[in-house]
Amino acid sequence: MARRVDIETKTEELVLPIIEANNFELVDVEYVKEGANWYLRVYADKEGGIAIDDCVLISRSLEEKLDAEDFIEDAYILEVSSPGLGRPLKKEKDYVRSVGKSIDIKLYKAIDKQKEFTGILKENMEDQIVLTIEDQDITFEKKSIASARLSLDF
Repeated sequence: MARRVDIETKTEELVLPIIEANNFELVDVEYVKEGANWYLRVYADKEGGIAIDDCVLISRSLEEKLDAEDFIEDAYILEVSSPGLGRPLKKEKDYVRSVGKSIDIKLYKAIDKQKEFTGILKENMEDQIVLTIEDQDITFEKKSIASARLSLDF
């Protein structure tokens, strides 16, 4: 089992019971190559924010399961962390939770020579979202969104 998506899916299956038993939320799992190294990253959160001790608990429990299953052929580095301030919106629940907040989206194809938009997520529907950008509501098809994340407003 060497495909990236398969590794992410299997890791998600292994980590979910750990996450749920501790009342955390699984935000994302990714398996990526950066330079010469492979990284297996698990992003978790909880109400009030996840702490280092929480990440250590998840990491140690997951390491045991990964070692027992031994389905990743490459050498890799396991990282468990918070999704950070610019939290990605990947699942439906992420969009639901973010209604009323400022988000950044990147599109696969440009609209009027623009691929990146920032606005207030006004509405979340099954296949579309509505962003309020400079007092104008713009509807985007979810399938056209390459990535979405909470905006970093300072």
